Amino acid sequence: MPSFNVQTPLKWVDERLGTASTARTAFRKVFPDQWTFLIGEIALFSLVVLVLSGTFLTLFFVPSSAEVVYDGPYQPLQGQEVSAAFDSVMRLSFEVRAGLLMRQLHHWAALVFVASIVIHLCRIFFTGAYRRPRELNYLLGMVLLFVALGEGFTGYSLPDDLLSGIGLRIAYSVSLAIPLVGTWLTFLVFGGEFPTTDLISRFFVFHVMLLPAILLAGVFVHMGILVLQKHTQFAGPRRTERNVVGKRLWPEQTFKSTGLFMLVAAVLAALGGLAQINPIWEYGPYNPFSVTAPAQPDWYIGWLDGALRLGGPWDVALPGGFLISELFWPAVLFPGIALGIVTMWPWIEPLFTGERAEHHILERPRDAPFRTATGVGGLTLFFILFLEGGNDVMGVLLDVPVEVITRILQVAFVVAPLVAWVITYRICLNLQATQMHPAEPAPGELLRRTPSGGYETVPLDQIV
Repeated sequence: MPSFNVQTPLKWVDERLGTASTARTAFRKVFPDQWTFLIGEIALFSLVVLVLSGTFLTLFFVPSSAEVVYDGPYQPLQGQEVSAAFDSVMRLSFEVRAGLLMRQLHHWAALVFVASIVIHLCRIFFTGAYRRPRELNYLLGMVLLFVALGEGFTGYSLPDDLLSGIGLRIAYSVSLAIPLVGTWLTFLVFGGEFPTTDLISRFFVFHVMLLPAILLAGVFVHMGILVLQKHTQFAGPRRTERNVVGKRLWPEQTFKSTGLFMLVAAVLAALGGLAQINPIWEYGPYNPFSVTAPAQPDWYIGWLDGALRLGGPWDVALPGGFLISELFWPAVLFPGIALGIVTMWPWIEPLFTGERAEHHILERPRDAPFRTATGVGGLTLFFILFLEGGNDVMGVLLDVPVEVITRILQVAFVVAPLVAWVITYRICLNLQATQMHPAEPAPGELLRRTPSGGYETVPLDQIV
């Protein structure tokens, strides 16, 4: 019997597609050896976990608002009329083997996915990685962030429990507050006046088909542009604007990324199995006449909830009977301006600095004090809104009236970002002038840069 030679089919494919030269080029690609570059990989690996766990959940979820009578093992809800969507999630949680684990794994992966994208964005912003020629890839990254937020919100809304139903009602009201096109857009997305029988099925299509397709295609293009343009890198020995110093894709970076993927999957699995999240049986099915408190959405939407709570009764009546809702200012105008500034920052910054040269070496945050101070001020602004999104919880924990907390945060919304901007700007200038590093060495030690771009302390007696 003739032996099988594995090289024969590989040679056949290479002769027709030229894969060998492509593979050699790909395997020789150099990746900077710096831990902050792994944050984007955490987002990618969380997305892989989301796809795998979401596929499992799709096999059991019923995207329907039809009324059924719950007769499952959770006794407090037995005999109640619930939607088929809620009933299927309850069955996933209590009857399907590993169903609750997969539900919680999927939810935790979504939280980590968005968090890693935001942290990755902060790294890019504060180091100037978006500068020419990477403006378009930065813009694509922002689009992916918005798609991820939409993906998270639609998935959060599918169980049709009381908590997600309240969030949907708020989103419906905010959508109606969009001037001119709000009514048409709302009826297009929600399928009519809330609550509608088509809502769950429409959001299911968004969550498992439309948004994932956009997200996966965007990630593919985002990484393709990254390969074409090569990585940025921090300043260090032998590093110039024309090269990349680090580890090649094979074998060093491949094994490092494989280990990171296993670690991310293990942590998410541990969270899914040990840390309870979104116990819909405690909230019960959605009822338009009921509310639950304290109630907060997932963290990536919490700031928007806080903006609604922080806003005032600012209805504006225009000539011709046109009314601008009080929801428009905090939930439409403010997010549009704030996120618009972040999205267009690669084109806004050169207006102040006049810097339009091509860059492949990253800046330290201290070397761009205006950008760093603006970023810290913006993060402070969003953090104030995030705190306001939990004002009812803070009121209970601190035994302080919610109205008092809201008044304090309304003042902080204006004052805190300005104070953070000034302090950060002065710190950057001071670090520039003194060339100090926050990790000051102890007596008898010296602080020096490492080949990977970090810092290390070395005893003076070991320096030759």
